Amino acid sequence: MAAAHRVFGIEMSPYSVKVRSYFRYKGIPHEWVVRSAARMDEFRQHAKLPLVPLVIAPDGKSLQDSTPIIEQMEAQFPEPSIHPGDAVSAFVSALVEEYADEWGNKPMFHYRWAYEADQRSAAERIARESMPDADAQTLAGMAQAVRERMVPRLSFVGSNAQTRETIEASFRRQVEILEAHLAGRPFLFGARPAFADFGVYAQLYECLSDPTPGAWLRAEAPRVVAWIERMLAPKAEGPFEPWSALEPTLLPLLRDEVAGRFLPWSDANARALAAGQTEFEVTLGGQPFRQQTQKYHARSLATLRARYAASSGTELDALLERAGCLRWLRPG
Repeated sequence: MAAAHRVFGIEMSPYSVKVRSYFRYKGIPHEWVVRSAARMDEFRQHAKLPLVPLVIAPDGKSLQDSTPIIEQMEAQFPEPSIHPGDAVSAFVSALVEEYADEWGNKPMFHYRWAYEADQRSAAERIARESMPDADAQTLAGMAQAVRERMVPRLSFVGSNAQTRETIEASFRRQVEILEAHLAGRPFLFGARPAFADFGVYAQLYECLSDPTPGAWLRAEAPRVVAWIERMLAPKAEGPFEPWSALEPTLLPLLRDEVAGRFLPWSDANARALAAGQTEFEVTLGGQPFRQQTQKYHARSLATLRARYAASSGTELDALLERAGCLRWLRPG
């Protein structure tokens, strides 16, 4: 049996469960290690950043950041591929994966820490996962500390009274589009998971676990819920579909969410950061959206634009133009 990778993560981290789902799909021998208080010394020995997921390879080398982890593992374990064979679908899949990581995280984090019931649920689960053997009093104290630490971080995703409806409407629209798109297919790009599935699933899996968005998902989006559950341990059930079959129901996600929310927000952040600003404001869906500038998001956009430059072609450019994405991927 091949030596196992070790995946340090926590159930409450979308990026951790994203990587875990990928490892399960690829059949890569691995051990899921909960980053609890008892394992922190071991975690710190290998982690360059205090963030999960952390993957430790059998040779002792460590990897962090979910997207680079998956990309590096894909080079080592290319089959079954998570990239559709045609250039258009492959780029769209990568684009949607980036949308999920960078914009889809906003409603996940917002719902979890903006509503009291969700705050309490999340804080208690984080405390219990971190200290599974602690007594009730210790867990209660830690849960309160988690709430006090996390609620102020809503500003990091731009969540406040003025942006609440923009964030929540984006969540509802994303799910409504996916609910229609998943009629008749088990995964976003056909009968097997693509890069995009892992990114989108991870954020919505966390939403499903929280009281407020979870109740809405169960009431309004049964196909999405079934897909989330399928992505816990996904299996290839057939081939990817051609882009012509996917476009009628997937184009609205590109138009309304990726081009309508994610890319203009990401571009405004990058421009503000380049100008030395600590905050920026952008109009999304006719409403102002203000938040702190984020260095990581600027690097993410640069990487996405480089991917586009390496993939661009007549058919892809025509699609991105129809979707309203092209102008944001060709900075000028």
